[in-house]
Amino acid sequence: MTRPKSLLLTVIALAGAALLLAWSQDWFLVRLAGAEHPVGGDVAAGAVAALALTAFALVAALALAGPVFRVVLGALTALVGGTAVLVALFVLAEPIVAVAPYLSEQSGISGLDSLTELVEGIAATAWPWVSVGVGAILALAGVAVIVTSARWPSSGRRFSREPFEAAEGGGAIDEWDALSHGDDPTDPHDPRRDDR
Repeated sequence: MTRPKSLLLTVIALAGAALLLAWSQDWFLVRLAGAEHPVGGDVAAGAVAALALTAFALVAALALAGPVFRVVLGALTALVGGTAVLVALFVLAEPIVAVAPYLSEQSGISGLDSLTELVEGIAATAWPWVSVGVGAILALAGVAVIVTSARWPSSGRRFSREPFEAAEGGGAIDEWDALSHGDDPTDPHDPRRDDR
């Protein structure tokens, strides 16, 4: 079941990258004094960047986690995705609140009512909706992790004791000991090989 694991980790990583890309773009075009001003996601939805970085961290953690911890991380992934959806929807529902820091910086005016009167028009770009869609995909990926993680291969197998236990019965360690006693373990004609 390597395929679901690698597929889901790829989806989560790509979703994190898409959220980061969306955050870096213009989310609103605000009309002030007859001129349009773009306002980016870094102003309107600063939390999206943190959520994207969290998605990257979850990919690394899921790649190494055991079965029980994967369920917890899957729930966190779903929570991160759901939070991204809520942040973007809030920004779309309250655009003046979202762009208020930019408006205050440009005008020197504070107070939501005063800023609302200042704005002649405001239009959302496609990027907040991209964040909504990507957040939903991330949430679904988290649920899929919870459902399928029990069937993922264990990442700890390469650290098992089996090679060492096999070596105790012979093999590399015995050959090393033979060299220490002056024997050549690779020489089939060495009579001392029969003594062992």
